[in-house]
Amino acid sequence: MNTAILLIGGNLGDRTGNLQQAVQLIQETAGEVVQTSALYQTAPWGAVDQPDYLNQGVEIRTNMDALTLLHTLLEIERKIGRIRQQKWGSRVIDIDLIFFNDSVISLPELKVPHPRMQLRQFVLVPLSEIVPDYVHPVLHQTVRELAASCTDTLPASRYQP
Repeated sequence: MNTAILLIGGNLGDRTGNLQQAVQLIQETAGEVVQTSALYQTAPWGAVDQPDYLNQGVEIRTNMDALTLLHTLLEIERKIGRIRQQKWGSRVIDIDLIFFNDSVISLPELKVPHPRMQLRQFVLVPLSEIVPDYVHPVLHQTVRELAASCTDTLPASRYQP
């Protein structure tokens, strides 16, 4: 059984509903959802002229290998209505594979650990809630340590609907 740490997020449509649907579809098609973080609201990163995002960390156990899991997650995005148009652009849903066991994967379509996760509060804050002691297999620091040293100035605030 494999452990995968995901970050889901979106800033279009029914943001909370889209995240709930993503978690449900992950449970149905990708693996057992072990735990989820609270929802966190963050300003957009990259292309800033867009609505705020909601993000959530998700830990799953899966029988899938990393590449099969990636393709399953991309299919979930498609089912929820994701259309890829612009890098860092607005989206209904985004599901990122952050960690897969303690694997380091470098393929054209998949990089694990996610190559920029340590630079982004919107990733580190939700993951600190669910897997604070998870060790980054390249940087050899825990998620908690990465969050404490992150210089990203865009705060991730617990979402209050």
